[in-house]
Amino acid sequence: MTWRESIFKRCKENLRARTLQEIISKELREAQLNKLEAESAVDYAKSVVTYNEQRIGRLQKRLIEHTTGGESV
Repeated sequence: MTWRESIFKRCKENLRARTLQEIISKELREAQLNKLEAESAVDYAKSVVTYNEQRIGRLQKRLIEHTTGGESV
């Protein structure tokens, strides 16, 4: 197959009407990828929340330790 035939074949393939099964399969793959990305974002957000909860606790403890007489602010 020549370069010209190859290009023509690819153009023809890109312009043909897709079957219902092809459309559904493509959307399913996109939905699965989006779900994986969202799950990764949730994991990251949970770790940020946990980090900041621990940080707040540590800072509150240090603040109490360094106030006069150990009084909370």
